[in-house]
Amino acid sequence: MNPVPTIRPYRPADRAAVAEVCVSTADLGGDSRALYPDEELMPTLFAAPYCHLEPELAFVLDDGSGRAVGYVIGTGDTADFVARFRDTWIPRVAHRYPAPTTPPRTPGEVMVGLLHTPERMILPELDGYPAHLHIDLLPDFQRRGHGRALMNTFLTALHERGVPAVHLGMVTANRSARAFYDRLGFHEIPVDDPGPLTYLGRPTAVAET
Repeated sequence: MNPVPTIRPYRPADRAAVAEVCVSTADLGGDSRALYPDEELMPTLFAAPYCHLEPELAFVLDDGSGRAVGYVIGTGDTADFVARFRDTWIPRVAHRYPAPTTPPRTPGEVMVGLLHTPERMILPELDGYPAHLHIDLLPDFQRRGHGRALMNTFLTALHERGVPAVHLGMVTANRSARAFYDRLGFHEIPVDDPGPLTYLGRPTAVAET
């Protein structure tokens, strides 16, 4: 009998598996090791801080054997998260990734710069969407309904906390991700000078089916 994937809350024992999912999907949905050889870098920026600072809003797709093969993570209050990222998270990781003192020369150095500027997450155009999220699945578990189920789990958790709306920033070039978010009812949020990103948002209320 084949194991049945299920969604469950994140556990500290999932840290390595969540990092693996992050690294395996961080380059336009594909493996990022060629672009970012330091395999701790992308999880340190886009996965681990959420699991550490807001574990109650971290959910994983368990493949049925206990291994996390996907996740949805985020925060219900971006401004508060940014403050805690600055005060709590950066001191935990700055010994490995010190603040840059020269202009970046590699993609990895660009990411280290982002690590040390969490205030970039606060944009006035996003005020009506106080929550934000990241969602990733290993390729073998995509296009099977797991992404929608993960998203609905996260949206429901936000809605139960009284958070009205959520946003995300996605690399504009990732067309398959955009199609996924469009199917889930996200709409584009105009942002001045968004750079390589497109910002999307939606209410947290999940329509009953």
